Amino acid sequence: MSIPQSATGTVENYSQLVQFLEDGCKCHTDWGIGTEHEKFGYDKKSFSPLPYEGETSIFSMLSGLRDTYGWEEVKENEKLIGLKRGGSNISLEPGGQLELSGAIFKNVHQTCNEVSNHLSEIKMIADNIGAGFIGLGASPDWSENQMPMMPKGRYELMTPYMRKVGKHGTKMMYRTCTVQVNLDYSDEDDMTKKFQTSIALQPVSTALFANSPFLDGKPCNFLSQRAFVWTDTDKDRTGVPNNIFMDNFGYK
Repeated sequence: MSIPQSATGTVENYSQLVQFLEDGCKCHTDWGIGTEHEKFGYDKKSFSPLPYEGETSIFSMLSGLRDTYGWEEVKENEKLIGLKRGGSNISLEPGGQLELSGAIFKNVHQTCNEVSNHLSEIKMIADNIGAGFIGLGASPDWSENQMPMMPKGRYELMTPYMRKVGKHGTKMMYRTCTVQVNLDYSDEDDMTKKFQTSIALQPVSTALFANSPFLDGKPCNFLSQRAFVWTDTDKDRTGVPNNIFMDNFGYK
């Protein structure tokens, strides 16, 4: 969940939603690729998840990155909840997972370099404060009660909602991580093909890169606990709607 972008106005009719997608079209010469990269932080002495405040904490990570590498602060209610630099953002997932919302690049090699540089900065600050980070799809040991809640208003709203609409919603929020890719499209047909292809390939990529076989300190029944939680998170917002593979699928 990247840092929300500013917006003005209200949605008053259906056509505005369609227009929003149409406005996203780009000429293929202007296409870019962006990466979102999440990871868990932990205290190297106690092996517990990083709290928001304290000597070895999320706040220490953010302030260290700010002071050492020139990131600018992003605050909510006077709390430091993210950073920005150039076209990149660093934001917080509900349980303190640190997320890079990368800039737009022309090719996958450039976005790979961005992630590598980001991880080097993370390691430098983490080493200084006694923290470590792991890139797993699910927290291998920590219970939900052990996970802190980051000081963002949206998470105060989401947490009770998720407990009402599925069995694994809060597990998804607090105990999982992922890597995501953002792609451009030239028109409605191009968007449709890319969307349908990515949905069709998702089970394959999940299997190829599955790396969350542990939960609550022991092997679970899945190689990807991260994928499993989405089977019962919020059926109004997850799953594969039947219309995606219909001939008339598009912006509407």
